[in-house]
Amino acid sequence: MKRFAFYLTSLLALLALACNQIDEGLDLDLDTGSKQQKMNFDIMVTRDGQVVSKERVGVMTRGSVDTSDKLATMDEDIPFGLIGIDFEHNRLLIDNANVTGGKDGYSTFFDGFLWNGTEKVNLSAYYPRVGSVDYGEGYESYSIPYTVQETDAGPLVSKTVERAIDQLNMVPLVFQHITNDIGYKICDITPDKNLQGLIHLRKVTATNVASAGVYVNDVVSGSGVWHKQGYYRKVVVFEGDAKVGVGSENELFVGQDALVERMADSHRYYSIPDDIEIGKQCVEVVFDVEGFKHNNYYYEPLKNQVRKFMLYGLLPDNVFAFGKQYTFHIGLDLSSIYREITFAPAVADWETTIYENNEDF
Repeated sequence: MKRFAFYLTSLLALLALACNQIDEGLDLDLDTGSKQQKMNFDIMVTRDGQVVSKERVGVMTRGSVDTSDKLATMDEDIPFGLIGIDFEHNRLLIDNANVTGGKDGYSTFFDGFLWNGTEKVNLSAYYPRVGSVDYGEGYESYSIPYTVQETDAGPLVSKTVERAIDQLNMVPLVFQHITNDIGYKICDITPDKNLQGLIHLRKVTATNVASAGVYVNDVVSGSGVWHKQGYYRKVVVFEGDAKVGVGSENELFVGQDALVERMADSHRYYSIPDDIEIGKQCVEVVFDVEGFKHNNYYYEPLKNQVRKFMLYGLLPDNVFAFGKQYTFHIGLDLSSIYREITFAPAVADWETTIYENNEDF
């Protein structure tokens, strides 16, 4: 794991959910013996770089997870939400606290009990903070809503940290990715040398990207689950005019309006973990083909050629598992456009059927 840099490349739009479970009956019992206690946070971010699929052969040549030289980013000016539960006494001690950073790092105060130091609190956090958090019965879990737009980064959730009250001066929070990070690489895999190097990428669109849900996190076990809300969208990953390199050695990442060498410079998007279904999720690639001369014949340029690559069958169990980073490798082949067709004509015998009593024949 690496310590992350405090900057943000994109904004997050979040779906507000009604939170009425905790309005009544929450008695924190803060008496005159309570005091404000300051907590500092040593924060880290992790990304799962495990390869989830072997190299495949075909027009979409590989479905894999690439490691990145850029971890997810957080902005110290954008707060994260903090949850603290006294699990033994079933009390919510820290309720969606608004925690921001500064020159001395992240820190916050909360009104805690003057206990004997042995009482424990389970701490969990998420980034960015949302205004509405829904608490499960008994406060063992909490739910955070999430709705994404094309430029938004996926949310992060920390592992649970158990601390005695008198040890809250420093709390190490390890945030993990809970959405999918998805991007593409592309190259020209046309085998005929006469047809190589003619492709210009014009547009790449991902379809049926799951983009809204509620993440329910169990504070005690530190595990969570997504509940999708049936919102799917199209993501325009690329739009421009970029010549596609020939062969896997010249494969490049797909950026927003250019092909780039580094993943960190590519245009990636985030999705709710989802099941991949037959005929549902696909990547649509639009490209132009340059005019060229071959065997003393000039082939006219082609505009707006379309290829659709289905995702079904590329990943284990046909699922996007959360916390994974996926880079799909797309190979464009012009053989299907300029394919020579050979005919072997023949003339069949006359039919010998005799039509008796036919006045017209």
